[in-house]
Amino acid sequence: MEHFINNAPFALVFVFLVLGFALLVKGADYFVEGSSSVAKRLHVPSIIIGLTIVAMGTSLPETAVSVSASISGNNELAVSNAVGSNIFNLMVVIGVCAFMSSINVKKETIVRDIPISLACAALLLGLSVLGIGDKSGMTLGHIDGIILICLFAVYIIYMVMLALKASREGREVIVEGGSDEDIKLISVPKSVLFIVGGAIAIALGGDLTVDSASRIASELGMSQTLIGLTIVSIGTSLPELVTSIVAARKNEVDMALGNAVGSNIFNILMVLGIASAISPISIITNNLIDLAILIVFSICVWIFSATKKKIGKAEGLCMLALYAVFAVYIIIR
Repeated sequence: MEHFINNAPFALVFVFLVLGFALLVKGADYFVEGSSSVAKRLHVPSIIIGLTIVAMGTSLPETAVSVSASISGNNELAVSNAVGSNIFNLMVVIGVCAFMSSINVKKETIVRDIPISLACAALLLGLSVLGIGDKSGMTLGHIDGIILICLFAVYIIYMVMLALKASREGREVIVEGGSDEDIKLISVPKSVLFIVGGAIAIALGGDLTVDSASRIASELGMSQTLIGLTIVSIGTSLPELVTSIVAARKNEVDMALGNAVGSNIFNILMVLGIASAISPISIITNNLIDLAILIVFSICVWIFSATKKKIGKAEGLCMLALYAVFAVYIIIR
């Protein structure tokens, strides 16, 4: 695939990039639908399906891109895609929602989800600098990946326990991806087809996206980091943006912040955990700067959320302005 894309006309490479995004998004949708249906047939509680298969499915595009980039040696793209998606989710997806319709912030988001998200970003920054997986330099090695994956498993178990406890007590639990209303029951052959076809589409889409992005970066003299922070991260986050805009138009945005923060936790622990466990990822100085910016932006959103228990139009506009400043910065640096 890489050889074919590198020898294709440059204009056609953009078509491959869009095709890669489409395969990632639709592949993830079909994979989640098929897996959820199988789990429901096996009588797995719907809330657990929502917390595991459905929630992780939203991060499958980022996972495919980062793993493909890591395996192919495009390390800058692997990290910048995950970090860039987190910044985009936090500042643009939430910013657009807040600008269109004020977001009421749940107590759980303020006291649990945002602190966990901040801790994950700080941990990633620490692991990147310390190089536990590779003593020779700033690298996310196999050991680092295993640490992140283990913490991801602990996080999932913790959220499932919270959900089950709340369900027994008849309370609502606020968790990323926890909605179970749309889990449909489809035939077993169709479920298998969706799972296999979705997995193939995700793998192919990841390769297409990485190879196309690398070619574009090479032709335009752009760094892998810049491509990952802009084109790739925005492309893999477009479904969240579209979904949030639709929810904002219906004034159903109360879950928006919790979902974005939860997605950010998944992107760090699951996406980069799997990618670095498979193939060590070299970290450059710009990755550390972007991680520090992600932490600062997270603190800003935390402050916005905690002051009035809601994020209004002014805060949403401020978040979009901060992202615009960030975008200008990464382009000119």
